Amino acid sequence: MPDTAPDVHVRLALHPQHPSAVVATLTGHTLHTARATLASQGFQPADDGTMLLVRIDHEEPYYANITANLLRDAGIPVDVHVQLQEEIDTEWTWANHPMTWLNRDEIRLVSADAQKIHDDIASGRLVIHLHAHDGHTTVAVGTYRHADSVHLHGEDHLRVVSGTYDTPKEAIADFERLYGDAVRPGPPPPTDTEQQTAQAIAALSTSASASTADAPVEPQAAKTELVPVYAADPGDHEALFKDFLDSQPAWEKYRPHDETTIANHESLTLRVEFEHKTGPHDINWTVAAYETPVSDRLWHSTATASTPAAIISALLNTVAAENARGPLLSPRGNEAAIAEATRPLADASWKHSIDGRYIAWQAPGPEKGGVQFDAFAAQKTNGSLPTWTIWGGHAVHQPTWALHLSAHAPTALVQDIAFEMTEGQGSRLVPPAAGAPELRNAAPARAAAALPAAHLPGRRR
Repeated sequence: MPDTAPDVHVRLALHPQHPSAVVATLTGHTLHTARATLASQGFQPADDGTMLLVRIDHEEPYYANITANLLRDAGIPVDVHVQLQEEIDTEWTWANHPMTWLNRDEIRLVSADAQKIHDDIASGRLVIHLHAHDGHTTVAVGTYRHADSVHLHGEDHLRVVSGTYDTPKEAIADFERLYGDAVRPGPPPPTDTEQQTAQAIAALSTSASASTADAPVEPQAAKTELVPVYAADPGDHEALFKDFLDSQPAWEKYRPHDETTIANHESLTLRVEFEHKTGPHDINWTVAAYETPVSDRLWHSTATASTPAAIISALLNTVAAENARGPLLSPRGNEAAIAEATRPLADASWKHSIDGRYIAWQAPGPEKGGVQFDAFAAQKTNGSLPTWTIWGGHAVHQPTWALHLSAHAPTALVQDIAFEMTEGQGSRLVPPAAGAPELRNAAPARAAAALPAAHLPGRRR
């Protein structure tokens, strides 16, 4: 029979630090059915009375709702915190999801398959031998315990099995043939989402252990530290955009719908588009220039919502000063123009390297950031590949944030952003030390992000 004793109870609430994870608190004596039901939907145990659901697709509220219904069907009382219920009741759509041909339910199926791959790797059931970057995303080859070998394509909620092989030898040989010099040993570095998943689990385990102490643990306030601008937190983009518009009388804004504001220069040859509700890795800034009000786009720039505000400010200030209408880089990226655009990087002794079509400059010191020029993209002036990538985070192909510039981007614009990269500073929130207050008594505020903001890939209300 199911656990129907009156003292069996489950409370579901948002994790106080991880933006979408769900914490289940169990009370009572006979909890076998409750634990099994929670585990069937992906909840992991932290201690005898706490379980955690944290997913790489950030669909925890959706699965928490399924779990709550299953628990109630089993006769187990469930209390859903009001903030979690609000997330459950919100109808989500996916902006900029690459698989545009899928409907919402089909997208969830893709994410569920990716979650299984992630869980298999985390549990050791799938062992990764090699990885590479194919120019667009991460690829890898691995072998399931006592089963087939596979090729994997993509990251996080978009990772899929792209090929199946009978033996590891066959899979590895084909992987090396496909990706050549790009192949690296072992699994790829964890993505931001994978790191945040691990941090959420670790935070819950630490807090649950701390709850057994005799004395109550006082909350520790998060601190900020001064870091190079490319390692800074994003800051307030909404306030930045408002300040820009307030200080620029030559720009006129309009809002075609609630999620987007567009600002046009009075010449109608410069345009800034700002998306108000995006995930940290989604594009929320698009800046474009036109030769005339009715001509095709001359150049454009995009930036993700996780880009530090000072970098965006450098971009907007240069555009507003109409330096953006200055000398253009050659479509082929002539050496003189590139040298002039990147002079601040050379002056600051950033590491310079050339790897095939890519010319790169990387920041010195422990914090990672850089600038990359793609000579191939510079020749394809009508192509979709960015000519310039300015980034911060793990690597250029796995950045925490990225700003892209197309071919024909003005030298002055690249130079101003490069100068900000070398000279600018910003603040970064430092998570509280281990021993934070126990989660079961903490208010599960979704915005209380002591951990880095989660990657919500293309979701918006």
